[in-house]
Amino acid sequence: MIVFKQIEPQLEQDHTHFVSNDVLALVRPHLEQLGFAVETGKGKDEKIDVPVLFGENNEVDKSFLADALSADGKIVIEVEAGRAVCNNQFLKDIFQACMMFEVEYLVIAVMNEYKFNSGAKQVVGKD
Repeated sequence: MIVFKQIEPQLEQDHTHFVSNDVLALVRPHLEQLGFAVETGKGKDEKIDVPVLFGENNEVDKSFLADALSADGKIVIEVEAGRAVCNNQFLKDIFQACMMFEVEYLVIAVMNEYKFNSGAKQVVGKD
């Protein structure tokens, strides 16, 4: 997505210290301009709930959280830090998006390179 290209210069300054919420905060204004609802914090009313299961009277019984959701509810965006690869968070993101009501597309944004506390470096998507 072009919105991630727009924040790339900021990320390149010090990409080893960004966590997913930092990246989401940088990209939020760009996504909101495109009509996405974007998580703004950790409070209940700051998160984006996407329905998964419905009960009686069409009430939501179960929902999953998304980092961002398009205005039409068809695109979910998840911004991940190192957990995307080393803890296989991307698999959970894929499963949850598959279960979300009327979601057709999932975007998982990950950094190309991570530096872990041990000093080790992991490169994602490069040979």
